[in-house]
Amino acid sequence: MRLIRPLPGALLVLALTAVTVLMLWSTTPSNATDADATDPDSVGTIELEQEQEASRLELQSVANEAALAAKALEALQSDIAALRADQQDLDQKIAETASRRAELDQQIKAGEQTMTGLSERQEAVRLSLISRRSVLAEVLAALQRLGRDPPPALLVSPEDALSSVRSAIMLGAVVPEIRAETQALADDLKELAALRQAIAVERVALAKALEENAEEEQRLANLASEKAALQEQSSRRLERERERAEALSVRSTELESVIARLADEIVSLRQAAEAARKAEEERQRQLAEQLERARAFAAVAVPDKNRIMPAYAFSRLTGTLSLPVQGETVRYFGADDGTGHTLAGEVLATEKGATVVAPADGWIAYAGPFRSYGQVVIIDTGENHHVVLAGMEKIKVSAGRFVVAGEPLATMGQTRFAGSAALSLASERPTLYIEIRKDGQPVDPRSWWKDDMSSRKASNDT
Repeated sequence: MRLIRPLPGALLVLALTAVTVLMLWSTTPSNATDADATDPDSVGTIELEQEQEASRLELQSVANEAALAAKALEALQSDIAALRADQQDLDQKIAETASRRAELDQQIKAGEQTMTGLSERQEAVRLSLISRRSVLAEVLAALQRLGRDPPPALLVSPEDALSSVRSAIMLGAVVPEIRAETQALADDLKELAALRQAIAVERVALAKALEENAEEEQRLANLASEKAALQEQSSRRLERERERAEALSVRSTELESVIARLADEIVSLRQAAEAARKAEEERQRQLAEQLERARAFAAVAVPDKNRIMPAYAFSRLTGTLSLPVQGETVRYFGADDGTGHTLAGEVLATEKGATVVAPADGWIAYAGPFRSYGQVVIIDTGENHHVVLAGMEKIKVSAGRFVVAGEPLATMGQTRFAGSAALSLASERPTLYIEIRKDGQPVDPRSWWKDDMSSRKASNDT
């Protein structure tokens, strides 16, 4: 009889990588629950704290801008007050200039009246001189004659004496009047010259006063226009700063509301996280108690068939497992497999139609045919351990299912498979190949089986 050829190490690795292995033992539900229960809350709290810090920084920036805006408003109000004061001063100066202009107009009017009187007086003097021109001409002519023909001495002829008397009488009558006229004429001429000079001086003074007054009016008008423009510009800036200050105030209120809301949310989230943490600790404690009870129960009784995870660690089951099928071992770990290679597991001869059961709790990582080795079942028993069973005919489980120790997995066939040609045995009985792997490497399975040598007696001395 030829036994089933054991699976080579490379082929077993290929089988393990070709299937979907459920690594539920390495990632326990408690860890998943911890990640789901605590990490999102922590992340949410951090995000809220970051958002709150960002809002607080923005609020500080808004407060700084509001302070600057308040200072700008104060400065603008001060500038506007100063401009209004300057405007009032300008208005007062403009009023004073207008009053001075009125006074100058009165002076000009009085000067014009004075000039009119002086002109009339000048014209009267001129007319008086013209009216006395004939008398003066006669007097001057007489004086000229006297100068050319002086009066004769007293001892002269009677005719000369008579002429002298006549001349003396005429001069005596005319000279006082001429003297008075001459004095009046001299006074009039002097007065006329003084009037003309006064008129000229008055005209120059009035012209200069008018020019200065016009320049002052123009300067004040320009200052008033400039102050009005500055006041209008400052008023617009003041309005903009007020609007900006109002917007900053609204934004500050909004940020304070957001910060308060975020603080409440952070407190609520921390409370929820604390409650979740306590609930998770309680669940972990209960789970640890359940596991401890399960392990204690497993040590003294048959494990609960309704479990969804191994009741105990596979590494602690050495010397407690039963063989997956009744039979006797015909090849051991490390023996020659008949092809010049070392056997990575052990071969168990059994009966036709015998039921193969799970030697330990675990998840079915693979269940199905594999090349010429018949039906193959790979059980993930946790802690990176796998149990490989090959050479069966019919499989009763599917991949992904959780099985407990002693649960039926498959049945043995009536004949050997093609893979058994490598081994030559005296018996024609069907054989089951058993292999235990840790971290992907085969290990000697004999340390896990119960010490029941009567049922494992080998057919030879290997």
